[in-house]
Amino acid sequence: MEDLLQKLPQALLGWFSENKRDLPWRADREPYHIWVSEIMLQQTRVEAVKGYYSRFLAALPTVEALANADDDHLRKLWEGLGYYNRVRNMKKAAEVICGELGGAFPQTLEGLLRLPGVGSYTAGAIGSIAFELPAPAVDGNVLRVVSRLCADETPIDLPTYKKRVEAALQKVYPAGRCGDFTQSLMELGATVCLPNGKPKCAGCPCKTFCLGLQQGEPERLPIRLPKKSRRLEEKTVFVLSCDGCYAVQKREKTGLLASLWEFPNVPGRLELAEAINWAQPLSPAAPTGMVERQHIFTHVQWNMRCYYLSCREKSAQFTWVTPAQIAQEIALPTAFKMFWDILQAKENKV
Repeated sequence: MEDLLQKLPQALLGWFSENKRDLPWRADREPYHIWVSEIMLQQTRVEAVKGYYSRFLAALPTVEALANADDDHLRKLWEGLGYYNRVRNMKKAAEVICGELGGAFPQTLEGLLRLPGVGSYTAGAIGSIAFELPAPAVDGNVLRVVSRLCADETPIDLPTYKKRVEAALQKVYPAGRCGDFTQSLMELGATVCLPNGKPKCAGCPCKTFCLGLQQGEPERLPIRLPKKSRRLEEKTVFVLSCDGCYAVQKREKTGLLASLWEFPNVPGRLELAEAINWAQPLSPAAPTGMVERQHIFTHVQWNMRCYYLSCREKSAQFTWVTPAQIAQEIALPTAFKMFWDILQAKENKV
């Protein structure tokens, strides 16, 4: 592995200078900007992140602003990106930076790793791009590149494999070009050595020494461990309206989607009569609609049936908000917001 990886800097740096995408977080080497972008890009497509990144920095331009941000405002800025633990940990880390470190980011890998929510990948990205540390940022894209380059059939899900790749890459980081080298590996995995069996080998700067290509089956790699099946859960969701307001409630402070707003819901799949009976304390009228959707998390799948009910009474157990508040203040996770979007689309057609 080490012999092949030694060829990467020469192959990638010139190619990256000529082919890199124009992305907003590449405009500077400010560690706060790099950190925000890398946290957003985890589990999220680049095109989806661009708008979020610009809006987030416009609202919270500094790490101090993030440390002092209102939690509901922060969740609203993050609405739709998912994996809300990411932004909760970002605020915790910002509080550490401002409270214990005088507002300055740590400039060592060890210091970065002590920040809440910062693992080896994020620390490597910030350390190499902002501070020119020889610190690899190894994620699934980089593991795929190395697996194909070396024709390595070790499952890339194994933590030991990731550590081996990190150690091998660290030895080949070019002094003075560490940030460019990190980004060139990211760029190769994102634009050329693509996932799902579709590498663009003809345009790859590593094609002359890629063992996966030489063996004729680069798309067969990487190897992954079998995925565990997701747990299935049935839920019945209620979009309840009364006098132009809609019922929402806060989720528990721990667990899945912790502390986020949601529409009222109950476990199980209620039939119409059961749903109306559940809403009886609010004096519901006939339902105005019913839809069914699925939402998939990493380890669980929600099969969701949603009833739209107009009510004559407001229950104090819920918070009643206007459409304007939902648009501007209330952060609904995608699992629930999709039912609101369906309602808005229907009303806009009328």
